[in-house]
Amino acid sequence: MIDIKVLGTGCPSCIRLEELCKQAVSELGVEASITKITNLYQFPDYGVMLTPALVINGKVLVQGKMPLYATIRGWIKCESQKG
Repeated sequence: MIDIKVLGTGCPSCIRLEELCKQAVSELGVEASITKITNLYQFPDYGVMLTPALVINGKVLVQGKMPLYATIRGWIKCESQKG
């Protein structure tokens, strides 16, 4: 199972990032746990200083900008093929 964490305060970009992750997981048909972390005090635990941020299987893949859907889908697909 893929562990996906979306870090953000609830801004439109953070909400959109979570939606795109859910869409990619559904489209790819992979098992994933998607958690939204909104507590600012937890962000440094991941080394994140800017939002939105995306952490997949413990690895920060992006922070401070919105990745393209194709990029998100590619990251999730890559992680699903590892396990």
